[in-house]
Amino acid sequence: MYNFVFKNPVKILFGKGEIANMRQELPEKAKIMLTYGGGSIFKNGVYDQVKAATEGLNLIEFGGIEPNPKFETLMKAVDICKAEKVDYLLSVGGGSVLDGTKFIAAAVLFEGNDPWDILAKSSSCPVTKALPIGAVLTLPATGSEMNGNAVISKIETNEKLAFGSPAVMPQFSVLDPEVIFSLPERQVANGVVDAFVHVMEQYLTFPVNSPLQDRFAESILKTLVEEGPKVLANRTDYEAAANFMWSATMALNGMIAVGVPQDWATHMIGHELTAFHGIDHAQTLAIVLPGIMHIRRKEKEAKLLQYGERVWGIAEGTPDERIDKTIRATIRFFESVGIKTTLPEYGVPGESITKITNRFAERGFKIGEKADIGPEEIKLILENRL
Repeated sequence: MYNFVFKNPVKILFGKGEIANMRQELPEKAKIMLTYGGGSIFKNGVYDQVKAATEGLNLIEFGGIEPNPKFETLMKAVDICKAEKVDYLLSVGGGSVLDGTKFIAAAVLFEGNDPWDILAKSSSCPVTKALPIGAVLTLPATGSEMNGNAVISKIETNEKLAFGSPAVMPQFSVLDPEVIFSLPERQVANGVVDAFVHVMEQYLTFPVNSPLQDRFAESILKTLVEEGPKVLANRTDYEAAANFMWSATMALNGMIAVGVPQDWATHMIGHELTAFHGIDHAQTLAIVLPGIMHIRRKEKEAKLLQYGERVWGIAEGTPDERIDKTIRATIRFFESVGIKTTLPEYGVPGESITKITNRFAERGFKIGEKADIGPEEIKLILENRL
């Protein structure tokens, strides 16, 4: 196991009715901006609950943050924050709203000329200060409620980039599983797959003698396999919703990442499919991961075999036969919750592979847990999904 430093300061308020209890977490004298997305919080009653909990506070609102939050939209909120002297942000929505809110929090205090540098030059422009954030989660998926990561898109350049900083970790997050009851089936399915692949990015690498992290990761994967279909089958099953919601949070709050290598190639390739074709984030992950597993089977052999045996019960056959069965089991799971797994099923032509590989060639660096996946490997991964 590698050396590590771990700290997660996010306070979690978990369970039904906890939105009403968040008032004690909010500063009484702050100027608060409430951020949200396309308006679903008005239909499911979450907005009314939040307004009741924040009655009497100095609150302004900013809505319209997109499912893939756009830089251009978020900069409008940044301008309002500066003009109105906002000093606290309250995100009410899914991971995209919270990701966007994290960017707003960082950009308001950014001292450079172009806030896009927070993402485009994240290594040389690290975020060290940001407005404080609170969150009410309405869609389990990204784990953004308990980490310092965010992914933002830019319309002008067709880019989708990420940044991370402890400075944008929420001070608190409210997780009420009942919000899942009214979510569209597509969003629930996306959430299950997104959380699943988050775990795989931190687990499906190579062994470093970290049995506890491995078993933490495997337990999350098995719980998602068991509970995800239950949520889809019965949208008012509170226990299944609670187990799904907490699994999605645990998938990316840093716990299973300590002391182990991480991959994230599936995400980086998937982001390009979203940037060029507007495919849902989780859907891009379901496309790319099987290709990664197939093309990188030798580099990931030990963990692929372990994953197949411990999660899917696949223990017979040659290593290649077991890996093939494991890939098929993963694909079947994604498809069982309604997520397609090939490029043609989303109308992506073969020419897009060249666009994506050219973009990685221009960036001049390789990806993956060993930084050995470049344009040629990415080409093979995506061709596998045609």
